[in-house]
Amino acid sequence: MLTIKDLKIFFLLLGFITNFSLLTPKVLAGSFGAEIFCTMRDGGNDHESSWEAAYSYIKRQKGGFFKTSPKQAAAQIIETVVREKDKFSGCVEYLDKLYPDRELQRKLKKEEIEKKKEANEEENRRKKIEDLIEEDNESISEESFDRYDY
Repeated sequence: MLTIKDLKIFFLLLGFITNFSLLTPKVLAGSFGAEIFCTMRDGGNDHESSWEAAYSYIKRQKGGFFKTSPKQAAAQIIETVVREKDKFSGCVEYLDKLYPDRELQRKLKKEEIEKKKEANEEENRRKKIEDLIEEDNESISEESFDRYDY
């Protein structure tokens, strides 16, 4: 018969095994994702193609119900590069692209919102003008006017 002590040991071991099996793919995916990113950048590829390759690998390797977000994948790559500095020494200069300037992003987003707002206002003005023209056309009778007729 199992005692409480035996059950505690069983669940403790089960917890370690489960925790280890869940963490290992994530750590390995982030590590290899960093290798993909850095190797492609060192090979002369642009940021977008290198990031897409690394992110798709990390996203595909992580198991489970929830998917890896781009921010999580970027954090995994940065953690790996920082943890293994000697292995990824040439990759440090590319890390700033993983976390772009937030102030610049806010400014661009604000400009985009303003452009949309201006476009909506312009569309509303155009519709009002068309409505006024339609009203004027309806108010004018269908008789033709001869301007030389006195």
